[in-house]
Amino acid sequence: MKFVDEFRDPAAARALVRSITDLAGDDEFKFMEVCGGHTHTIYRHGIEHLLPASIELVHGPGCPVCVIPMGRIDDAMWLAEQPDVVFTTFGDMMRVPGSRGSLLDAKARGADVRFVYSPLDAVKIAMENTDKHVVFFAVGFETTVPSTAVTLVRAKALGLTNFSVFSNHVTIVPPIKAILESPDLRLSGFLGPGHVSTVVGTHPYRFVPEVYGKPVVVAGFEPLDILASVHMLLQQHRDGRCEVENQYGRVVREDGNVAALKLMAQTFQLRPHFEWRGLGFISQSALKVHDDFADYDAEVRFSMPGVRVADPKACQCGEVLKGAIKPWECKVFGTACTPETPIGTCMVSPEGACAAYYNFGRLHRETALMVGQGAPVG
Repeated sequence: MKFVDEFRDPAAARALVRSITDLAGDDEFKFMEVCGGHTHTIYRHGIEHLLPASIELVHGPGCPVCVIPMGRIDDAMWLAEQPDVVFTTFGDMMRVPGSRGSLLDAKARGADVRFVYSPLDAVKIAMENTDKHVVFFAVGFETTVPSTAVTLVRAKALGLTNFSVFSNHVTIVPPIKAILESPDLRLSGFLGPGHVSTVVGTHPYRFVPEVYGKPVVVAGFEPLDILASVHMLLQQHRDGRCEVENQYGRVVREDGNVAALKLMAQTFQLRPHFEWRGLGFISQSALKVHDDFADYDAEVRFSMPGVRVADPKACQCGEVLKGAIKPWECKVFGTACTPETPIGTCMVSPEGACAAYYNFGRLHRETALMVGQGAPVG
């Protein structure tokens, strides 16, 4: 396949849905899509309504914006409001709520907060503002770590003394393990994250079938990718197999991006513990700036408050991130909490389950089944 249209072909979708229905039979299956990008595709294209009712797709903690706890947002706002600090971040972090509002609110109060398209943009700002200290708010799974790693190496090579990184990078394997050990969630398998896997490969997921007896299929992000991955999971169940398979072979390699992994090991190291929204503290689940780059670690340069902040009682982002409830089951979904006025992180990022459902999820099964009559997928 060479073009996007081929991944949204209605005839191919109908054939896959028929085959999925046959494979599922009368049994019930619950598959978790780990990646927020998958959640976005599923809701945007009404895929959950195309599947037979016996197959349920639940959302996992794969949106990097969504899993950051409020205490870390408060630390970011504290940094932004320090004298002579220019605080830089990606655009979707600007609106994530902390206990005193968001970074947009801090900017309105006078803080110098700027959104950038790349961490290297923050280095450029530091070079142009030598009388200021520039902090980059680094967020994301292994997908975005290499770009921050390149930035750290660049800053060190330039000998910058007015640049640092506030690292909130997280890793994908520990939260999957935490989900698997949750007593209130029974899963039949996982749609493995595509973007993360371009960096880490497929090796890290072997523990899922080997230890927990659940199949994993690393999936792409187009509608046919999702349907094909569900089909592969069902085929494993019917064949009595339990392994890691790679549906996203056009991008993901078994060993991942070896050069990127080497650079990440050079510039980052595992934290003993890190707090995740909805999952609590998880051991060795996040990355801090490596000791060899301590001069560029904002947590070394500044004495941040580091106070834990409880989520608003009305917000159920934690339950959504664990797959325990659907977005519309949250008490404030679509009323007090909308993309324009988010209470929780799941409503901020386009990859957040709540935002995805709010924007695309009001589809009925009858609407989705129009695909079966020849309408295009998407």
